[in-house]
Amino acid sequence: MSESKKNFFEDVYDVVRLIPEGRVTSYGAIASYLGSKGSARMVGWALIASQPFARIPAHRVVNRVGMLTGKQHFEASNAMQERLEQEGVKVENDQVVEFQKLFWDPAKELL
Repeated sequence: MSESKKNFFEDVYDVVRLIPEGRVTSYGAIASYLGSKGSARMVGWALIASQPFARIPAHRVVNRVGMLTGKQHFEASNAMQERLEQEGVKVENDQVVEFQKLFWDPAKELL
């Protein structure tokens, strides 16, 4: 892995650790905040690589419309939803209910 990707992954982890409990953000919002608009997929790769590290709340990152598109990368197919629901986030049909209300935008929150 190149040093730049390693640093990008660490930057992703730093942002994800700041997402408050009970809130969600998107892969694209993280990429945009890090100055890599268009790199949402790379944020997803970083989160897949983070799975062995329990301190990174990857379950709080969803796609741009609130879908749990990363759920297959957790230890069980329902783990992502269960973790969100433990934090008070309602999920129906693999989508965050009231996504816009719960959306945490790092570009606005981390001024």
